Amino acid sequence: MVSGRRQNYNRSLQQIRITKEYGKRTKSGIMLGLGETREEVYQAMDDLIANGLDILTLGQYLQPTKMHHEVIEYIHPDLFAHYQEEGLKRGLKYVESGPLVRSSYHAERHVHV
Repeated sequence: MVSGRRQNYNRSLQQIRITKEYGKRTKSGIMLGLGETREEVYQAMDDLIANGLDILTLGQYLQPTKMHHEVIEYIHPDLFAHYQEEGLKRGLKYVESGPLVRSSYHAERHVHV
């Protein structure tokens, strides 16, 4: 991971930790299909959980315009289902995972998690 990206990643984890310390519910999301490996997704889950994350959304990155990063891979729905199961096994309270999932996807389902 490039140094600047690592700093942003660590800052995001710190913000989740601080929010959790204030007793608030925490939520984050990851867009998949940019060349990440399964191990990187699992590591991100573990990092998020270790910093107090409650709710995770996983969705398919879709290139908004030709000027944006291209999609490297379209993730199969079965793999999204696997990531959902894996996140729950690892200790997340709620995982929304699928090709069309975005941060507010079915938000009403995890309001009281």
